[in-house]
Amino acid sequence: MEQPPERAAEYVQSLARGLMVIRAFDAEHPAMTLSDVARSTGLTRAAARRFLFTLAELGYVRSDGRLFTLTPRILELGYAYLSGMTLPEVAQPHLERLAAEVHESASAAVLDGDDVVYVARVATSRIMRVSINIGTRFPAHPTSMGRVLLAGLPPEGLAAYLERAELPAYTARTVTSPAAFRAEIDRVRARGWAMVDQEFEEGLRSMAAPVRDASGQVVAAINLSFHASRTSVDVARRDSLPLLLAAAARVEADLLDTGTQVAPYRGTFTR
Repeated sequence: MEQPPERAAEYVQSLARGLMVIRAFDAEHPAMTLSDVARSTGLTRAAARRFLFTLAELGYVRSDGRLFTLTPRILELGYAYLSGMTLPEVAQPHLERLAAEVHESASAAVLDGDDVVYVARVATSRIMRVSINIGTRFPAHPTSMGRVLLAGLPPEGLAAYLERAELPAYTARTVTSPAAFRAEIDRVRARGWAMVDQEFEEGLRSMAAPVRDASGQVVAAINLSFHASRTSVDVARRDSLPLLLAAAARVEADLLDTGTQVAPYRGTFTR
């Protein structure tokens, strides 16, 4: 793993590699052999073995002698972040009210590098192939919350994103042209909300609104997800958008009233 020259003196490569081993495990790969971990991370088998042994000694990984899996203790790593960040606590009751009003799943997310990360959620039904939980991350560009959060970036932040973003296609509808995507982000910023129609997954529509702090900085987004066969774009815009915008306004008001601080996006997260 090559690190930027300006960080070389302070960059702890072993820590970065250990975290890379942890992140190799996901919903599609909950259990892996030593060879699987080495292949997924690009580490040698010897290096992967050392990291897995260390993680096992610390209680974050277990093994049956062949397969390695994460243990529940791994949740401690994320709990420190979530317990110190009260946005989920502020947003949750408003998501519950919104989901009850619309009878669709509602979520809140923040921007982490080029991904959105879910920090609160109320699920009424499962309409995606992938299960969504707190901490789930998706690429920003084909998602409604991602577009709202990108639209809230300062000009230099958005320019940096557009320069490095690859914009891969997830469905035949995904916007992959940098010029077209920039135009879409400009539209989202101008109207104050985003609608994504089956660009991330066939059959999935979603609509998102920004959540701003006292200074007007976009610090989070909330969204509603719809199955395309049940809810048309026009019906979602007519019936659900006003409720979504009202919920975002209530979250903003509570953030202000409680003095809750949510750290805004500060550049690319090293993955």
